[in-house]
Parts: sequence; C-alpha cells; structure tokens
Amino acid sequence: MIDAGLLIENAETGKRYDRFRDRVMFPIRDSRGRVIAFGGRVLGDDKPKYLNSPETPVFHKGQELYGLFEARKFNRNLDEIIVVEGYMDVIALAQQGLRNAVATLGTATSEEHLKRLFRVVPNVLFCFDGDQAGRNAAWRALEATLSNLQDGRRARFLFLPEGEDPDTLVRSEGTDAFKARINQHAQPLADYFFEQLTKESDPRSLEGKAHMATLAAPLIDKVPGANLRILMRQRLTEITGLTGEAVSQLVQSAPVEAPPSYDPYVDYDAMPDFADYQPQGGYEPQQEWTQKKTGGPNQKKWDNKSWGKKGKRQDFEPRTPRVPTAVEPPMQAALRTLLHHPELAEKVENASHFAAEDQSNAQLLVALIEARQKNPNLRSLQLIARWHGTEQGRLLRALAEKEWLIEADNLEQQFFDTITSLSARQRERSLEHLISKARQTELSAEEKIQLRELLNRNVPAQTPTSTGA
Repeated sequence: MIDAGLLIENAETGKRYDRFRDRVMFPIRDSRGRVIAFGGRVLGDDKPKYLNSPETPVFHKGQELYGLFEARKFNRNLDEIIVVEGYMDVIALAQQGLRNAVATLGTATSEEHLKRLFRVVPNVLFCFDGDQAGRNAAWRALEATLSNLQDGRRARFLFLPEGEDPDTLVRSEGTDAFKARINQHAQPLADYFFEQLTKESDPRSLEGKAHMATLAAPLIDKVPGANLRILMRQRLTEITGLTGEAVSQLVQSAPVEAPPSYDPYVDYDAMPDFADYQPQGGYEPQQEWTQKKTGGPNQKKWDNKSWGKKGKRQDFEPRTPRVPTAVEPPMQAALRTLLHHPELAEKVENASHFAAEDQSNAQLLVALIEARQKNPNLRSLQLIARWHGTEQGRLLRALAEKEWLIEADNLEQQFFDTITSLSARQRERSLEHLISKARQTELSAEEKIQLRELLNRNVPAQTPTSTGA
C-alpha cells in the first residue's frame, strides 16, 4: 500500500495514514485499462485541492493521460483528441457527450504525451482557459508539439473566455454550441505560432523582424514534417523579409546572450510531490495541509533586508524516502520559478552583482533576469529559445516541464529566498577576498570602506536591491 502510494508512513513514529482521506477518488488507468494510480479532489476547502498518486514503478506522470483509455474504449475510430487541463474537465465533457477528452496529471504537456496521442489520432486540440496561466500552458504545449508534427498530423488551440473552463462552459452553452465554438475559433498551430510571435516581436520595425526571426527559426527547425517546416519557413520569410538562406543560418548560429560556460546537472528528477509530504508531528486533519500564506500580487518588491526576519515557516516536512531520490537544487528551483513567472525579474535590480564567475547556474539565472528586464514582454518560450540547441536550453526546457507542485505565493517566496542566499554567499566571498588581500597588501580606501561595512554593519555591498519602496 505504501509502494502503491495509497498510504503515507511517518518515518519517526511509524504510523500510517490514508493519503486520499476525505477526497473523491478518480482511478487513473493505463492504455490496457489497468488502474495504476488515483487522483483525489478534496471535499472541503483544504489544500491541495487536487492530489495525485506519487511516482511508482507502474505510474509515471509525465507519460500518462487521464481519460485516454476511456476515450479509446468508447470510440476505436477516434479522429481527434481534446487536451484539457484537469480531470474534472474530462468528466464534464464526457457527461455532455464529448467522450474524446484527456488531461495531463499535474504536469505540463510533454513530448511524451504528444507521442502517445499522435499514435492514437492524427489530430490534437488543446483547450485551455483564456487567462495568462492557460496561455502559458498553451505555449509549453506548442513547443512539445513541434517535434511531433509529422506531415499529416494537425494540432489546434482553443482558448475559452476568461473566467470559463470546459466544465462550466459546456454546461452553460450545451454540447452543440461548444462544438460550434471549436469549429469557429480553434486556431491551427502554425497560425497561433506566428500570431503570438508577432505580438511579442512587433515585426513592423527592422529590429522587431530580426527579433522574431531569431525566436522563430530554431523552433520551426524542430518540426520533422518536411512540408510543414518548409511552409512555416516561407511564412517567416514573408513576415521578416529575410531569405531562406538567412533563416537557415539563424538555426545554426549561437544563441543570444548565452552564459560563457555551463556545467549541467546530470539528474533532472522532479521535486518531491505534495503526495510525498506529511504534517509535522501527529495526524491533525484540520491542520494537515495548512500553509503560511505569503506574497501575492500586491507584495512589496523584493528587499534583501526584509527577508532577514521572517517568522517560522509552516512548510511540510518530507518523510524520509524509502529509496534515495534527487532533490532539486535551489538554483534550479529559482530558474524554474522564473520560467513560469517571468514578471518576478522586474522585482530584482543589479542581479549581476550576485553571480560569481564560477557559478554557471547563477549566470544563467542572471541572464534570464536581465533578458526579461530588457524586454518585459518575453515569455518562457522566448526565453528558452535564446538557448536553443545548447545544454542551457535543454536544462531550461526540462525545468519548464517539471510538475507544478507549490502554490504561486510559496514559489515566489522560495525564489527570493534563493536570491537572498546568493546575496549572502556573494557577501561571504567578498569578505573572504578582502580579508585575504589585507593580509598580503594594503587595501585601497574604497576596499577598506567595503570591508568595514561587511564586518561592522553586515550590509551587503554588492547585492540586488529592490526596485520599489
């Protein structure tokens, strides 16, 4: 039961608890119809609202799709599958007669998901909420789809009105109206691709055309279907005025603003799931999933000093794993958070001051922050595209596809905790350097002031500073 993810064992007391207590259960089946995991929706207001089984020997979240077995069982001659954001959407659509919907299980749509879908049907329709989170999810799905677009395959994107999701919309307007919405408003992948890049780059200027070509060319090159790839390149040349030869050179050229060196981490294993967490101490149902709420849309911009006197955090304490697993380094967590929330870069100033030359991941974080600050309209897809074809790009793509496990408020705090840690480490390095130099030679007046500040006032001389009050 523990190995299957149904029970949680307290490593200290040995007590075992039902992982899915007080939840409505949804069986997750593999392609042969065997139950390999469960999803659970909380009955009350506890958090998290949805909970899936953890990774097990038979359940791999990045490969499975909720509802795929049921969709194939209902219709063996499926022509198109609708990808929605949650299994409640799948159920709602099925209740209204749309039995061809599937959902990912807490992860971004991955290339593995698309490989599985295109083995079943030639057409995939992504149906996302119209808010920013839904559009970000659509971009990640688009990137995962590009490398699977053989000629003869088709992908479309449908965005619902803001405030609506497939569940509420199909119930309010009915099945026929929902199908009509799909036929009228779903965009082919290529159209959506160029529409979004046009908004990002503004190709009315020469600089905008150059920027669009830089972003689009390496992404188009991922398309394996020769006919579609050629047509998309032609469309890019029409928009930018570049020749086909120039576009080909962009694919082979070095990425923009890439850090000078990089030593990638070998293991890209996901962070521990909420499912692998348990409350501190004994079982207290009313408090088990309660976390301290911090941050928010109106949070004060980051100030290094303000993070020095935090109260005790009410985070969950992970149980001792049965098998050693990789833990995501804080730097990778910060990179991943920035990819999902690029607007956080605007709250950091002088980021270059906290990246030591031998810290390649810190350099990558600084480069992302500075790229976003130079162009506030850049989204995760455009940021990743700057390092296309490099180890940095592969790392960023792997991080962007990791499961979204922590609430946005906590992710923001975790991000700035990492920034604070970087600042402290840089401060320590500066202090050690000045002390070592003082033992060998006379310090300059400026260095003496800096050393005195570091020793007496404990004020970082070279740290990011808040851009707001």
